[in-house]
Amino acid sequence: MTTHTPMMQQYLQIKSQYEDAFLFFRLGDFYEMFFTDATEASHILEITLTSREGGASGRIPMCGVPYHSAQGYIETLVGKGYKVAICEQTEDPRNVKGIVKREVVKVITPGTITEGKNIDSNSNHFIGSFDRISENLCAFAYVDLATGEGTVEHIQGDESALAAAVESLGMKEAVVDEQMQLMLGDISHNKGIVLSICDRDLYKPHGRELFEEIPEMAAGACERLVAYLQQTQKTSLEHLQPFNFLAREAKLTIDANSMRNLELVQSIRSGGKEGTLFWLLDETNTAMGARKLKTWIRQPLADRLEIEHRLNTVSELIDAYFLRDDLKTALREVYDLERLAGRISMGSASARDLAQLRNSLRSIPDVKQQLAESGKPNLVEFSKRIDPCGDQCAILETSIAEAPPLSAKEGGVIKDGYNEKLDTYRDASRNGKLWLAELEQKERQKTGIKGLKIGYNRIFGYFIEITKSNLHLADLTRYERKQTLANAERYITPELKEKEELILSAESESLDLEYTLFAEVREQMKQGIEHIQQLASMLSELDVLLAFAEISESQNYVKPIFTEDKALDIRNGRHPVVEKMMDHSLYVPNSCKLANDANMLLITGPNMSGKSTYMRQVALTVIMAQIGCYVPCEFASLPITDQIFTRIGAADDLASGQSTFMMEMLESQQAIAHATDRSLLLFDEIGRGTSTYDGMSLAQAMMEYIHDEIGANTLFSTHYHELTALDEQLDRLMNVHVAAMEQEGKVVFLHKVMAGPADKSYGIHVAELAGLPSELLQRARELLEGFENQKTSEKKLLPSSEQISFFDLQSEEPVAEQPAEEIEILENLKAIDLTNTTPLQGLQLLFELKAKLK
Repeated sequence: MTTHTPMMQQYLQIKSQYEDAFLFFRLGDFYEMFFTDATEASHILEITLTSREGGASGRIPMCGVPYHSAQGYIETLVGKGYKVAICEQTEDPRNVKGIVKREVVKVITPGTITEGKNIDSNSNHFIGSFDRISENLCAFAYVDLATGEGTVEHIQGDESALAAAVESLGMKEAVVDEQMQLMLGDISHNKGIVLSICDRDLYKPHGRELFEEIPEMAAGACERLVAYLQQTQKTSLEHLQPFNFLAREAKLTIDANSMRNLELVQSIRSGGKEGTLFWLLDETNTAMGARKLKTWIRQPLADRLEIEHRLNTVSELIDAYFLRDDLKTALREVYDLERLAGRISMGSASARDLAQLRNSLRSIPDVKQQLAESGKPNLVEFSKRIDPCGDQCAILETSIAEAPPLSAKEGGVIKDGYNEKLDTYRDASRNGKLWLAELEQKERQKTGIKGLKIGYNRIFGYFIEITKSNLHLADLTRYERKQTLANAERYITPELKEKEELILSAESESLDLEYTLFAEVREQMKQGIEHIQQLASMLSELDVLLAFAEISESQNYVKPIFTEDKALDIRNGRHPVVEKMMDHSLYVPNSCKLANDANMLLITGPNMSGKSTYMRQVALTVIMAQIGCYVPCEFASLPITDQIFTRIGAADDLASGQSTFMMEMLESQQAIAHATDRSLLLFDEIGRGTSTYDGMSLAQAMMEYIHDEIGANTLFSTHYHELTALDEQLDRLMNVHVAAMEQEGKVVFLHKVMAGPADKSYGIHVAELAGLPSELLQRARELLEGFENQKTSEKKLLPSSEQISFFDLQSEEPVAEQPAEEIEILENLKAIDLTNTTPLQGLQLLFELKAKLK
């Protein structure tokens, strides 16, 4: 039987409780790792792998990092999807015989890391949790551990819908049960999401007030998530705010695909901020405001009264230019109150954190007063909801130094006059140092040695130092030798020894007392966490509304109005991001008008003409309006939209093995399955990933289904010009096209949307612009002419579902001289129940019937 050393036995016992994490085991000034942890970590972190004696088992692999620089190594591991358990010495080694007691004080995971150079303070860092309610419904809870914000909502759909919900919020970790881990395993791995298992039954009862106000069906996900946070953080989580239940009808739902296609918070090309709606609107002055803006963009409102209240507040701010400027100046003095509150609650706040909190609170009375005196109804009401946290500010004003050091254990954290005992210690220390300076001067005069000095080190204490070249000038009978150096001698006198004890005692007692006082002040701040968080929420909201006012005025946006029906009227609208990235004077505005009885646009026109931009600008206008911002147009009358679905762009999902066409179909299915008549659908070039007839069939079938079964406001662009004839069959469909013209054989894009279908696609002209060889282009023109001549005799449009009587379905006898294959097809068609057939089922049947004709 192999026997390890006592210390390694302790290590293995602790490691057995954290098998899914790297165990950082504290040994003196290092965090050490052993066995498999050591071999894997040395490779990942690129540090030296060594070994040490482990007992009867011989030498074992080992590597380590200095504790004072461990943060960077931890960030690297967590950034790669690993967990790190921090195991500290919980006893003073000087007072213990044998093995020092150790225990894990915190587990840092991809979803719970709150500090580090890779943490973007302008973005929430959520960790999520799922709890199954029924076969097709889950509760989805998520929390930003750094700020304490918690939200829970219901998610409908299969595992891909759940993974999309996690992905849309940029999460790196989700907490699930074992069954859901199996279900989501492959998808989460492909998307770089860590799944952690937690039994919600282990949840501690003292946190249940966090979700007492939410529906019972949603509480399970909250319980599981908070249980996991308690298990990993092992500290106070008093900053966690009660979960907010986000009802589906209260927001404009934008799925992950649509969020990506519209580039709301992340650019498709760079993956960064530039070129996104967030980039455009982010005129915020605080990190809290930037996070709030991103949340609003992801979750626009769907309540008309709330939207209009925001818009009216923005109007008041636009009208009050000087007030707006003063408020922005005041907000720039406010630090990140949400994250400060989190650090205070978890006991990690530094003295500088408390100083930043105090400096922030100093600005609040001025902000409150300016709003109150504005004379604007909404702003006055806003001021009444601001609590300046006067009690917390008063405590910090009297206790915390103006510019404390980063570490509270260095001294200089507490103000003079705050504590009488501390002042006594400080006085003794300061007077002692003054006495030392006077003694040094006196000794120089006695000996005549100008270079004589009084110094200090932690081992030998205070001393008088004389260089060896000057020793002949000193009366050495007055000194007691303390230390010999290469070029000097160090001495002490009885008088200096007596003062040393007084000074060092005063300094030691002062530092200990000062840290105790600091901890007490931090604990006092913890009692007011809720008030600080409420203030942070108000200031972040004000910050975003100020940003809306700023961008609306500078970019000449207008206030939208809302109607109760589905009609949409945007006059001379612009794509706000494209407009900002190019010369404003060069952007060509376009109108979009949808009526209750004509709410589908079929958009044709050449590639690169601006069809996708036109569609996106309509969606962005709707989103901007429903977050409470003015919009980029001359006039906007809009319905309240409940969901936006887009199928724009072409991209393979190589990680999951999905082709462009499959991605196109999956995104289309998501829209068709969940859209309502209050939704906005954007479909761009459906069917281009497959053969011409398959693609055109799919496009037509989708348009018919949306028109007949869903009734949503729809913009549908296509390169299948044959589909423009559908306006004769679908009464709510209108044709529009993006204009282009030929000049001297070259295509000129006008970027103007006009009524009616496009007359041609200009595909070869676009290829010419791309620089393809002239011989190739000439051959393409010859082939095109031949294809067009061949098609003149062909039927241009597939029959609609209403024209299916083109086949004699009512006839009991087959049409004369019909082939057997056609008779079989007719019989199959007779058996189809169209009212209970989904679009995708219908398409599958169409493919099967077509195959039989071959």
